[in-house]
Amino acid sequence: MKLAVIQYNSGNIRSVAYALERIGVDYCITNDAEEIRSADKVIFPGVGEARSAMNYLQERKLDKLIISLKQPVLGICLGMQLMCSHSEEGDTTCMGLFNLKVKRFERNQELKVPQIGWNTIEDLRSPLFSGIMEKEYMYFVHGYYIEQGAGEIASATYGLKYSAALNKDNFYAVQFHPEKSGKAGEKILQNFVTNIK
Repeated sequence: MKLAVIQYNSGNIRSVAYALERIGVDYCITNDAEEIRSADKVIFPGVGEARSAMNYLQERKLDKLIISLKQPVLGICLGMQLMCSHSEEGDTTCMGLFNLKVKRFERNQELKVPQIGWNTIEDLRSPLFSGIMEKEYMYFVHGYYIEQGAGEIASATYGLKYSAALNKDNFYAVQFHPEKSGKAGEKILQNFVTNIK
């Protein structure tokens, strides 16, 4: 099994790589189109700012490559947000794989923005979450959230309820960081490798 982790200018790539090593998965970190296209599975991670990340992908035609992939793809955090139609961060037109908008959390006295830390996920409905309990804790770091809508396979609540995970065809995405979420997060990565066809 060959797994490609897409390398671009928004990184949490090393932490994803370490998590894959912990669960015994061979991977390559690459931005080479042929290498990505020929992989059995693809992970599209990301931490950073939507507009600059999208510009980088477009300049290298990685956005069109990602959209064209037929094998299972897992977007993480910013990777998930860039798979949506539009982000309020930098008024950015994204890839449109999910017809959902990325919105900024409203600041108020109760809510610190960005959300940093552990939060529960619920309404789990995908083989991606096989063996994961409802209300399992995952690690989040984000100032923007994805509205609820078509393709949602998990939700979370931070001031309001939002999409914590999405699926459409071969594309999967999670807002939290499975690579930083302990054994439960590693189980989700393992599920992506073994359960998602």
